[in-house]
Order: sequence, then C-alpha cells, then structure tokens
Amino acid sequence: MSQTIHIAIEDRHGEIRQLEIPDGINLSLMEVLKASEYDILATCGGMALCATCHIQVLEGMEGLDPHTDAELDMLDTLPDADDSSRLSCQIRLSPALDGLKIRVSGNN
Repeated sequence: MSQTIHIAIEDRHGEIRQLEIPDGINLSLMEVLKASEYDILATCGGMALCATCHIQVLEGMEGLDPHTDAELDMLDTLPDADDSSRLSCQIRLSPALDGLKIRVSGNN
C-alpha cells in the first residue's frame, strides 16, 4: 500500500510549507526540494561534494539514516553546521521520514 510522506519545510524567510510526497518515487530530499522550487543550489548534483544543499533537521532526525563519512566531511567545512545539520542530497525519501521538519539553510 502506497503512503504519502509529509515534510514541513521552513525557508530562509521563516515561511513554512507542507510538502506531500508519494512514497516510492526514489528521489533524494534535495531533488524534491529543487523540484518544489526551493533555493537549493546542489552544485555537485547530489554527490556530497559541495554542501550547497545543507539543511537543518528540526524534528524527525531519528527517521534518517546515519551520516556517511563523505557527508560528515562536507558538513565539517560549514561554519554554521551543527548537530541538526544534514546534506539533503544524502537523505533518501522513505516512509520513515513522514513528519520530518527541516529548515533550508541560509548559506546555499
């Protein structure tokens, strides 16, 4: 049975929008953000090489897979990265993300 994944996204201006994403589309969060017209550069195309898709997870971190070494290396280059920081290109959409709340970071 197909399920809808609900994600709340706060943009750089503090505006919050709800996205409803069908389960099973096999995309990264970065791809969905770009398709939804959020200002995400994603310069490297999702290879965890540029950190221009940096987000902060406000709620739902437990539903995410652990950081990869490549993701941690890139986050280490960001002056505003903290424990809630992730690269949206490294987050694959799955039902475990239902209810996720994120903030698109300001340095992209």
